[in-house]
Amino acid sequence: MRLPIELRHVAPRLTTGAFILNSGLSKRDLDEEAAAQVHGMAKGTYPFLDKLPPATFARLLSSGELALGTALLLPVVPTLVAGAGLTAFSAGLLGIYLRTPGMREEGSLRPTAQGTALAKDVWMFGIGLGFVIDEATRRS
Repeated sequence: MRLPIELRHVAPRLTTGAFILNSGLSKRDLDEEAAAQVHGMAKGTYPFLDKLPPATFARLLSSGELALGTALLLPVVPTLVAGAGLTAFSAGLLGIYLRTPGMREEGSLRPTAQGTALAKDVWMFGIGLGFVIDEATRRS
C-alpha cells in the first residue's frame, strides 16, 4: 500500500504538525483571562468572532489546532488536504499579524518586537502553500 505522501514532505509535516499539535494541547485548559486575551486579539481582526464567548473560542481554536496538527502528522492524510488546512490556518494568523496595531514597524512588513511571535507564522504559510502547489502540479 502506497501512502498519500511523498518522502520530501515528511520533515515539514512532522515539524509543523508537532508544533501545531503542541499549541492546541496548550490551549485545552486556558483560564478565563488567557482565553479572553486570545479571543481579544482574534476578534480585533475578525469581528464576527465577537459573537463567541472567549472560552468557546479558545476551545474551538484548541480543537482546530489539534485536528490540523494530527492531520499533518498522520501519513494517511493526503498532503494536499493537510497543506490546504495549514495554508488556511496560517493565513488567518498572518491576518492577525497584518491587521493588529503595533505588530509591524510603521509603513513596513517588518515585525516589531511584539509582532515577532505572530510574524514567524509566515513559515507555516510557506510550507502549506508549498504542499498545495507541489501536489497540484505533481505528475501522476
